[in-house]
Amino acid sequence: MNGKRVASVVLRMFPLARVLLGMVMVGLAAPVAAQAPAVASPSGATFRSGVDMVTVSAVVRDRKGRIVKNLRRSDFELLDSGAPKAIRDFRPDQAPISVAVLVDGSGSMQVADKIAEARAAAQYLFAWLDPGRDEVGIFSFDTGLYELRPFATADEPAGLQATLAGVMPFGMTSLHDAVAATARVVAERANVHRAVIVVTDGVDNGSRLTPAEVSGIASSIDVPVYIVAVVSPLDHAGASSAVRSERPVPVGDLADLARWTGGELYVSSSAAHTSAATREIVEELRHQYLIAFEPGTRPGWHPLEVRTRKDNLIVRARSGYMAGQAQD
Repeated sequence: MNGKRVASVVLRMFPLARVLLGMVMVGLAAPVAAQAPAVASPSGATFRSGVDMVTVSAVVRDRKGRIVKNLRRSDFELLDSGAPKAIRDFRPDQAPISVAVLVDGSGSMQVADKIAEARAAAQYLFAWLDPGRDEVGIFSFDTGLYELRPFATADEPAGLQATLAGVMPFGMTSLHDAVAATARVVAERANVHRAVIVVTDGVDNGSRLTPAEVSGIASSIDVPVYIVAVVSPLDHAGASSAVRSERPVPVGDLADLARWTGGELYVSSSAAHTSAATREIVEELRHQYLIAFEPGTRPGWHPLEVRTRKDNLIVRARSGYMAGQAQD
């Protein structure tokens, strides 16, 4: 297979707390505590993650699914372990984005030529990126994770698409493990508007990590995971659009995995579905609200809830963070 293998995702099983402490070493990824990177917004302000400040990326939509772009700090409420928390910094920036495109190259993608659908989904995604402004890294996985293109400024879609030509379906599917490893790579990028975007059929038959463990890793480092599940039209009968968090199709616990990280699951069985889903993902990433606050003093995992004071709005953000001695 073309490309550089960057991670063996045959992982030992650890309790979730140890996973979140960075004790599972995956390929290029550094432990969570070793990162604590300073990340800059386009307006020049710097957010520092880790023990100084915790940052949360939030997406807000109205009841009709439209992105809400004009909110202020006073419109938001933040709950840390159920208790109100003061928002210390707030940015409504529209910004360049950093995305890792993770394409399923396992044997199950041979069925009904799903690999062709996955390549097409990636092509739509590349088309929504801004060349010279956004940055993209391209990865593939089966039982291992492969770096096909290191992170760099987005090229024209045709050039990016050529990177996927050598992906030939083979082997078992370690989907959950590959998502965790890729999220750690994305966490090293300087852009605060960032995500892992996975294109898969939703089958996982080789991972050691559970969806809950993966979402815990991605949540703790504030990397949203978006999943585009390409499925047969027979499993998606009657759907007129890409459906968010649809459960009657074979996608297992992926909806929860994505939602807990602040991302989303889209189910697609046509080119029109996929085009709309990828456009929506890129638009969300450009219009995230960035919220910063001081971490709690209690060591360990802190559940987070971000909400607005307006009842008709829906907020998505990561589910929690690690604080105190657990980060040292």
